[in-house]
Amino acid sequence: MTAPPTVVLVDDHALFRAGVRAELEGRTGADGAPGPVRATVLGEAGDVDVAVRLILDREPDVVLLDVHMPGGGGAEVLRRVHETRPGQKVLALSVSDEPEDVIALIRGGARGYVTKTISGDELGAAISKVRDGDAVFSPRLAGFVLDAFAGRVDTAVALVADPELDGLTDREREVLRLIARGYMYKEIARRLTISPKTVEHHVSAVLRKLQLSNRHELTRWATERRLVD
Repeated sequence: MTAPPTVVLVDDHALFRAGVRAELEGRTGADGAPGPVRATVLGEAGDVDVAVRLILDREPDVVLLDVHMPGGGGAEVLRRVHETRPGQKVLALSVSDEPEDVIALIRGGARGYVTKTISGDELGAAISKVRDGDAVFSPRLAGFVLDAFAGRVDTAVALVADPELDGLTDREREVLRLIARGYMYKEIARRLTISPKTVEHHVSAVLRKLQLSNRHELTRWATERRLVD
């Protein structure tokens, strides 16, 4: 019987990492009973520098990597790890399903990209597939990725530098896109595992930086730049 794959978790939310770890290590079974062991977690990291050191030291089968985090984000982790360990397999696990985020990590060398709505069983299966050399994508993303690399969609629009957008932090961009999609503060707070008050703070910062007055103007601004579906 094949041993469970080994993983390193890279995400800047400690609570989320704890939940993923419990799912992978079989500590979330019904009625407190042990569940299936889907992977062996070798370590966790919440920023780029720690992540790179940990991955190179532990050499996991698969790295579970978030897109946005302090120190440069998932793309920077990929770049630095692959300079020393080019064969390292990486599966992106993120709340973001934005085209530019997906393309950036796949171009950086990730073998797959799944969103945080994935179940424990699905995540375990995805990790095993990536370890074995397969590519794995959430269903909604698979078609986009194929079209993008076949040249059937214009990824340049999503990836081009935008001075106004560049002035926002990674978290502010996440909040911007979710607001533009019509999510309420409480829904955004749940998706990003932050408080509604923090969401409100980020929205105020985005409106101030973009010199907009309300969420309707913000939605129009994001739509014109093709930042939302």
